[in-house]
Amino acid sequence: MRHVGEAVALVIAETRETARDAAELVQVEYEPLPAVVSARDALAPGAPLVHADAAGNICLRFARGDEASVRQAFERAAHVTRVDLVNQRISGCAIEPRAVIAEPGPDRDSLTLHATTQVPHHVRRLVAEQLGLPEGKIRVIAPDVGGGFGYKGKHYPEEAALACAARRLGRALKWVASRSESFISDLQARDHSTRAELALDGEGNFLALRVETVANLGAYVSTVGAAIPSAIYSGLLAGVYRTPAIAVDITLAFTNTIPTDAYRGAGRPEACFVLERLAERAARETGIDRLDIRRRNLVPAEAMPYATPIGPVYDCGDFPRVFARAVALSGCTGFEARRAQSARLGRLRGLGIACFVESSGVAPSKLAGALGARAGFFESAAIRIDASGSVTALLGTHCHGQGHATTYAQILASKLGVPSSRVEIVEGDTGRVPYGTGTFGSRSMAVGGSALVRAAGKIIGKGRRIAAHLLEASETDIEFAVTGDGGQFTVAGTDRRLSLEEIAVAANSAHNLPAECEPGLDESAFYDPKAFAFSNGAHVCEIEIDPETGVAALFGYWVVDDVGIVINPMIVEGQVHGGLAQGIGQALLEACAYDAETGQLFSASFMDYALPRADMLPGFVTRTDESQPCTHNPLGAKGCGESGAIGAPAAVMSAILDALAPLGIEDIAMPATPEHLWRAIRDARSKRQCEKGSAVAPIPLT
Repeated sequence: MRHVGEAVALVIAETRETARDAAELVQVEYEPLPAVVSARDALAPGAPLVHADAAGNICLRFARGDEASVRQAFERAAHVTRVDLVNQRISGCAIEPRAVIAEPGPDRDSLTLHATTQVPHHVRRLVAEQLGLPEGKIRVIAPDVGGGFGYKGKHYPEEAALACAARRLGRALKWVASRSESFISDLQARDHSTRAELALDGEGNFLALRVETVANLGAYVSTVGAAIPSAIYSGLLAGVYRTPAIAVDITLAFTNTIPTDAYRGAGRPEACFVLERLAERAARETGIDRLDIRRRNLVPAEAMPYATPIGPVYDCGDFPRVFARAVALSGCTGFEARRAQSARLGRLRGLGIACFVESSGVAPSKLAGALGARAGFFESAAIRIDASGSVTALLGTHCHGQGHATTYAQILASKLGVPSSRVEIVEGDTGRVPYGTGTFGSRSMAVGGSALVRAAGKIIGKGRRIAAHLLEASETDIEFAVTGDGGQFTVAGTDRRLSLEEIAVAANSAHNLPAECEPGLDESAFYDPKAFAFSNGAHVCEIEIDPETGVAALFGYWVVDDVGIVINPMIVEGQVHGGLAQGIGQALLEACAYDAETGQLFSASFMDYALPRADMLPGFVTRTDESQPCTHNPLGAKGCGESGAIGAPAAVMSAILDALAPLGIEDIAMPATPEHLWRAIRDARSKRQCEKGSAVAPIPLT
């Protein structure tokens, strides 16, 4: 057993109460062993080994970039900025804990698994593999799930364990995690320790970036746990800036903690945090305005497509435009007057800024294969139109709060001219949707929506053939358009037409179809993205700190996001709001805390793990910019679900450090809790008084 919370036994009973009583009778003889919970401590000579065959607790060393070019740039730099950062470990804490129901078939060779998962098709494949069954013998049903945030996009032991036990017993079994179980068994996230250096010329232009990160994987490599702090995180370290040379060195370490994996943002918030903290520190050290140092280093729109020195190629984006809109929206020009007003009240006010790029729409299957993934990242969609004109669309994505039923119906309404009220969206059931990848990495619209558009195109193509036959015209003369009367097939230059509903009747009755045309109006399509869709955005926030209590209050938050073409503005806004709440939570409140000697998780309940609440969040002001649609998918869409969580930690910490700067405080770690802020302010004041020659004893804590 390598971490507290690792499952060692399965107890089955008729009721939860009986199962708990029986679990207390299970006696496990443990030999206490030394633990290591910090990644840097795990790499120290003589540290306890988590795995005997992982020397030095190293899982993986990952290097990227051109070290020689970086070294040369640093040698000629006029200024070098350095930061040491910790991106602390956090927990997902979805409103609905994980749950599994396993129901064996009559012959025990088949199985239905109900699971709170974001990736039902992946769970089906892995459980089938573990049980030695064909995939067709297992059906995974994942209805609307109360929050996923990435950590429910993995295969967990309980899924296979219940499936195995249900087949052996011939009985349906149910497991629902308690909140305490969730804290010690659900995958955690982030946990980076980073040293970064930025080289600048005399004008404040970025010359080179060097990043050394140690990432804590926990006790085991989770599903994509190793890819996030290596390939994904490193690939975004160019951000929105023109930095000619970048070199990254990443070490992934094993520790006696819960494994880490994807959580909203998954590598992108960590990269944004590094870049924005460097930009902030560089501005203060060089005396260049914080806004101006960013402006002069942003990649211009005319440079697109832009090949970053770290690998990815941004197909489009107007970073200066998005940044300018965010600055104007926030009313930055009046900030100093607001800061002065706060000062008169004895408060510290700060302005925070953050810009980011997100690699959304995960991911080309070829790239996934190159990184060692055992699955493709394509998406599937099928459309069935019955004789009444009602539409059923089946997609391999999964909905756990994103409003897919609304957005996908809007896509079909715009492409086929069918009313949204007559569209049924089916997801999360491998029995009805044969293939799929699931929802994570802001991929639903960019990848799933693109598959849906392709399937709609096939429906139109078949409808055109049938219309040509029925209207006795050449297929090349048949035009399709969505009008006020719905989808219409028209003979060009005439008023002869058939509606989509009439075509559906003809297709489903099959009385009069063209030769070689199959009955029915059913089509399916797959879409494998050519590349990532690169969203981007800019955040500005204002925060006020009460130095007597350390409480930081958010007074305003402004966001401009380029997520490509927006299908449903309200859903995009809701996704941004949710991400902002989670990013603000990381900046101000959230942290997983372990006992360094025993590996015991201290923060294993909501008594000890703080989440943001409505009364601490301001009224968010959000805007989207659709001037740069994605160039390589048919919708022009980019991901939106993670943008808020990517920029918020950096923006909030930027505001806090701006507020604390007059006290000489240059750094403070996340989470910036009231206690942390109060201590930092107290110590800074004491230091200043000592420097003035009037030593003051530290204020005692009660």
